[in-house]
Amino acid sequence: MSRADPVEINFDGIVGPTHNYAGLSLGNLASRKNAGQTSHPRAAALQGLEKMRANIRLGLVQGILIPHRRPDAEWLELLATDAASAGPLWAPATSASAMWAANAATVSPAPDSTDGRCHLTVANLVTMPHRSHEWPGTLAQLQLAFADATFAVHGPVPAPFGDEGAANHMRLCEHHGAPGVEVFVYGEGGGPFPARQHFQASAAIARRHGLRDALFVRQSDEAIAAGAFHNDVVAVANERVLFAHEQAFADKARFFADLRGRLPSVEIVEVPAEAVSLADAIASYLFNAQLVTLPEGGMALILPTEARGVGRVWEWLEVLVASNGPIRKLIPVDVRESMANGGGPACLRLRVVCDPATVDPRFLVDEARLDRLATVIGAHWPESVAPEQVETLGAWPEAVRARVALLDALDLSELA
Repeated sequence: MSRADPVEINFDGIVGPTHNYAGLSLGNLASRKNAGQTSHPRAAALQGLEKMRANIRLGLVQGILIPHRRPDAEWLELLATDAASAGPLWAPATSASAMWAANAATVSPAPDSTDGRCHLTVANLVTMPHRSHEWPGTLAQLQLAFADATFAVHGPVPAPFGDEGAANHMRLCEHHGAPGVEVFVYGEGGGPFPARQHFQASAAIARRHGLRDALFVRQSDEAIAAGAFHNDVVAVANERVLFAHEQAFADKARFFADLRGRLPSVEIVEVPAEAVSLADAIASYLFNAQLVTLPEGGMALILPTEARGVGRVWEWLEVLVASNGPIRKLIPVDVRESMANGGGPACLRLRVVCDPATVDPRFLVDEARLDRLATVIGAHWPESVAPEQVETLGAWPEAVRARVALLDALDLSELA
């Protein structure tokens, strides 16, 4: 069978039925601010589906990743407990944080690797307890979705080298199917908050993927301390365009020079701090946006509706799209339930450049499949979870049944 030209596919994580606000993520300001609030799992999941539906209507190829088994009984068993008696371990065992698929893996498309395969390394997420046990569930999905011989799916980098996946990785290229420069952004400082991406983890992934061209760039301490716990909170790239805050990188002059040396056609769109402060950028999740190439040409920025509520941010964006630069369109999307837990549009998706025909079709969606998923979510996802309910839910049998119903609808019983 002949292969088609590769395209970029966004694989969005479906928000799980245990979505709640436990405030587990140190350094994620929204997560901590909204700890203890009532969550709305059904609305959260449906908001995510609507974002996917909007992408499909733009002409983009859309995929999905599935919520993990929660509570994670196997993890609790390793800690010699269970859901009924887990105490403070119950919240990290129940977190729906796998919804943020940008942290699922680091992806290097085939044109970038010496063996001509698309490589995916599942993230270990060791810095945060509630995320540290995600990788086995993610790995099982990646091995299933990308079983074709054109892919190489790898297990995690070993601890203690923290790896948070694509949220700290960017790729710049002439077009998606061309060889690219892969940029790994790591942290060292950050004041009161941990730097989650370690240099050694990034370097190991670049070696493992056999990359032809990689840059290793340090995130600025100021950005981490301000609440940019991942690089994708202060920068995003697509094809030849890098869209970043002025204070995103520790040594931007060297980074920009190295990037221009490798990709002379690169367009760097930098937002000055005097126009948009780090605080406003993080509050609006301006950079935690999907920067996508439209089939008709030009690029669009798919960003949270919250960006319209921060006056200086929206004013700057309107000037940007009117300037005849590469970013021509602003598309606000409502993902407020995810935003309240600290994840915007970019957090919800993993980008994979490949031929869609090489992907297990059960992980790809069209509007009809999204309709079926919406029906399952409407029937099985809880409407709300109040903070006083959280510690009384125990093994959460309703959530277990909800996930099984979703897997049945997708014919993915292997993941049960």
